[in-house]
Amino acid sequence: MRILPANQPTTPAASGVRRGEATQRFSLGGTGEAARPAATAAASGVGGIDTLLALQGVEDASERRRRFARKGTSALDLLDELKADLLAATAGSETLSRLQRALEGLGERSGMPGLDSVLDEIGLRVAVEIAKRTRRAA
Repeated sequence: MRILPANQPTTPAASGVRRGEATQRFSLGGTGEAARPAATAAASGVGGIDTLLALQGVEDASERRRRFARKGTSALDLLDELKADLLAATAGSETLSRLQRALEGLGERSGMPGLDSVLDEIGLRVAVEIAKRTRRAA
């Protein structure tokens, strides 16, 4: 079995000039001394890094909507978990504290009226469940 290399070198296209018929000779123009390198400007890396970090912090509308939808879904999952705990008669303070943290996260506005109204309704339900459980516990 013969294996051919993937990148075989190609021969350059023939040009009008043949070897040995150079039309111009290479020469170093000037006095023979090497020129001093020009002074380089200081790199402005700090401004560039700050700009990149600022751009990473900017999120587009779909990413923002996804993040807020995840918050709402998480709060609904915690409400389902609370319901399951109540049915099993094992409702604990750990679920309530997680609901409280979810409620704090729902206070932020997404800037989208429809999504904000749904999150407000979820937040209201979470607040009611927290109030019912803490009032009974007291």
